[in-house]
Amino acid sequence: MDLAINIIIGNIISLIAGIFIILSMWVNDEKQAYRYQFWNAFILMISSVFFFSWTGVTTMAIAASRNAMVYRDKLTFKWTVFFIIISIVLGLLVNTMGFVGILPIIAIVQITLCNYYLKSIKTIKTSFIVNSAIYIIYFLAILDISSATIESVTALIGLVSLARLIMSEK
Repeated sequence: MDLAINIIIGNIISLIAGIFIILSMWVNDEKQAYRYQFWNAFILMISSVFFFSWTGVTTMAIAASRNAMVYRDKLTFKWTVFFIIISIVLGLLVNTMGFVGILPIIAIVQITLCNYYLKSIKTIKTSFIVNSAIYIIYFLAILDISSATIESVTALIGLVSLARLIMSEK
């Protein structure tokens, strides 16, 4: 298949995934946020195939599995360690993009640790924002313009949502 067609198809699929990442930032319920995060990762796994990003496919499959466990309150310390190890090992094994291919590995390790340790919606939102920043760089590097744009919007929505949450507590 032609690379240009792949990039267009990948961007369309990523655009669909972006709806879920935006929803995850907007809601103030931890369970709903992780449900939307699951769908985002699952759909991005599919779009990563079109970008020939095997690290993206691998890390998104792991992220979707982990998010499903978080949603079901099944993410234990042992599962956290498992997801981190499998993310690093498999991510490095399939990485064909050098440093760019390491970015999804960094992002999945960061968010996996946050998934286990962070329990308040404020800290969870903050971890989502940091994760978005890492992915913005990655998506730009692989020419996934849809995801880079959506992650940028998502980070801004996350910041606004976090500010609203903080202001409502005062």
